[in-house]
Amino acid sequence: MSECRHVEGLPRPEPEPRSDTCAECLTVGAHSPVQLRLCLVCGHVGCCDSSPFQHGTRHFRDTGHPVMRSFEPGETWRWCYVDGSIV
Repeated sequence: MSECRHVEGLPRPEPEPRSDTCAECLTVGAHSPVQLRLCLVCGHVGCCDSSPFQHGTRHFRDTGHPVMRSFEPGETWRWCYVDGSIV
């Protein structure tokens, strides 16, 4: 794991999740996102890049929010889209 400058600017405590699943997947009728990701800037929940629509990455591209963490039970790893690394 590495530390990046984007982690320093994250809200503390981390934001509350906006939903318990990928709302964009539900909107387009995809009912089984593969893995969920939580934006650590605003609390958006999106599906991972193994899901057909990749809403987590799309959220980063649309907003520039750089760091997410896994939203799967028992997982706590975080990813910085800008640095392309686990943080």
